[in-house]
Amino acid sequence: MKLKTALTIAGSDCSGGAGIQADLKSMCMNGVYGMSVITALTAQNTRGVSGIQESSPEFLRQQLDMVFQDIRPDAVKIGMVSSPALIRVIGERLRAYQAENIVLDPVMVATSGAALLAEEALQCLREELLPLARVITPNIPEAELLSGRSIRGEKDMLAAARCIGESCSCAVLLKGGHSISDANDLLYSGGELRWFRGKRIENPNTHGTGCTLSSAIAANLAKDFSLEEAVQRAKEYISGALSAQLDLGAGSGPLHHGFPLQGFFAEEAAGNE
Repeated sequence: MKLKTALTIAGSDCSGGAGIQADLKSMCMNGVYGMSVITALTAQNTRGVSGIQESSPEFLRQQLDMVFQDIRPDAVKIGMVSSPALIRVIGERLRAYQAENIVLDPVMVATSGAALLAEEALQCLREELLPLARVITPNIPEAELLSGRSIRGEKDMLAAARCIGESCSCAVLLKGGHSISDANDLLYSGGELRWFRGKRIENPNTHGTGCTLSSAIAANLAKDFSLEEAVQRAKEYISGALSAQLDLGAGSGPLHHGFPLQGFFAEEAAGNE
């Protein structure tokens, strides 16, 4: 049996809860072989980021070439990439290799509300990567930046998702957190809108959930599920992981670190094959 493959292009989280570490855990637990291309090293934990060291464009290109020239990914997830030069390299190489099933998690706004992308990088992202994506997964603040609209409720989400999807020519999964619509996410695809309803789960261990969700979507696209099926499976996966309420039991901050995604779901993930 040929194992399906997925590639994450993102930053490294040394604490293991977000970035490529969360991506690879999520991909593994969703039944695909995960690979990584690192855009940046970060010194971070669940409480914040103290330093970032970007890959050079040349080294980023080498990583991409080495992956695609040996183990071609069936899907690609793109996460943190903040430099226009790196964005251009990713866009150029993905076009050259005709990469498929690209899931873009546009990491633009920190939980604190601080902007993570300069205007030049945001414009480059629009031009280089959004047109390549099969689906993008913005949260509410990111969708506001992409659409130029204020989002205060579900009606605004409908308008913003359609605006982004039509202007970027890709599907949009607008995540309804940030106290906008509980845990209800909205998918715009092919001119159609569909709600994926969910119940908010009270769990402080949420570090890396956006990375985990987008990687689970990519993994399920790699396994030839439709976009709607991939979103549904990924949403069920992340909801179940949060419901497990597992904790590392150290420190005083939120401690997601991907652990619920492993211990609680090992049997189910194996059964999904």
